[in-house]
Amino acid sequence: MKFCKKYQEYMQGQEQKKLPEVGFKKLKKILKKCRRDSSQSQPCPDHCSVCDGTFFPSLLSEMSEIVGCFNQRAQKLLELHLASGFRKYILWFKGKYHKNHTALIQEGEDLVTYALINATAIRKILKKYDKVHYSKQGQLFKSQVQSMHKEILQSPWLCELMAFHINLRETKVNSRKETALFDECSLTFKDGKPSLTCDLFDSIKIDIDLTCSICLDTVFDPVSLTCGHIFCYICACSAASVSIVDGLKAANPKEKCPLCRERAVYEGAVHLEELNILLGRSCQEYWEQRLQSERVERIKQIKEHWDSQCRAFMGV
Repeated sequence: MKFCKKYQEYMQGQEQKKLPEVGFKKLKKILKKCRRDSSQSQPCPDHCSVCDGTFFPSLLSEMSEIVGCFNQRAQKLLELHLASGFRKYILWFKGKYHKNHTALIQEGEDLVTYALINATAIRKILKKYDKVHYSKQGQLFKSQVQSMHKEILQSPWLCELMAFHINLRETKVNSRKETALFDECSLTFKDGKPSLTCDLFDSIKIDIDLTCSICLDTVFDPVSLTCGHIFCYICACSAASVSIVDGLKAANPKEKCPLCRERAVYEGAVHLEELNILLGRSCQEYWEQRLQSERVERIKQIKEHWDSQCRAFMGV
């Protein structure tokens, strides 16, 4: 079965959820028209005004809707899953906590499937564009989209949902149906360095490096910046020139990511709680050592913070 048909059948099965999708058929028609017109005159150039004026804006709009919908739904799902005590009661009172545990697990799997099949659809349609135009504009557009944070495989919530699934699998909590999609989803170690990996549709592979590029150790209390790079929380605070008391939201917008040098990436950082749980279970000895050293550093920074606050209050 061709991927286009497979994709359409999948999205038809999701109609009740009203999920945004890639207009695969519409975009292919734009490219087909371009190919037909160019065959009658001259080959379509690298920068085609007909295609570029409709194809890329249309695809960008669809990608924005898809990643926005995915992030919103994934965030809500994980908020429900991680809620406890009074917070869970509040969610129940607001009518948000109406699903049982098994339903939450299945929804997590469905969301990851949605993200991955759309990532595959986007990759295929951009390849088709480059084939028609004998160009690399499709790949260039993909790079531009990544810098705009519209690439769904960059989403920190995808990383969180993968960790969520592994955590539940290890605690032997099964959903109503195991999907083949997750057979290769795992936390792997190579030369002691961890990574989150998953083999996906059409030979796409996710390989998320979980080594902090600042301290060069396994990420501890991990956060994902809006550019998609993952660091230890305390390392990210250090890179942003803020204390752990003030937090990343207090970072100056001019501060840059240590890896890609992009500005204004700290305020919207996402705390990866499911990933933190997964790494804590998988690297217990290392985790205990980091807990001890982090506790000392946190106490030191908190003491310095309150000392400075007291001096300011006293006018010293």
